[in-house]
Amino acid sequence: MATVKIMAMLRARAGRTDDLAALLDGMLGPSRAEPGNLRYDLWRDRDDPDVFALDELYVDFDAVTAHRATPHFQRYLALINELAERSAVVLDPVAVA
Repeated sequence: MATVKIMAMLRARAGRTDDLAALLDGMLGPSRAEPGNLRYDLWRDRDDPDVFALDELYVDFDAVTAHRATPHFQRYLALINELAERSAVVLDPVAVA
C-alpha cells in the first residue's frame, strides 16, 4: 500500500471568495480527523486571494474512498461547482523524502 496525495486548485467564482473560504475551512477539522488522513492543508495564493490550494495526503486509496463517502465531502461536492472552478490531481509517490 502506498500513500496517495491529492492536490486541488480552486478559483472562487466572482463574488464567492468568502463562501469558498468558509466551505474549505469547514472541511479541515472533519477531514483531518479521518483515520486514513495524514495531512489536509489549505493554502491561499499570495498574489490572488481568489485562488486556494488543498494539499491532502492519505494512507492509501481506500482512505481516499472513505473520505469521499463522508457527509462533509458530500456537502463539499454539492456546493463546490457554484462556488469555484477547480482542478485536482491524484498522485502516487515516486521519490518522496
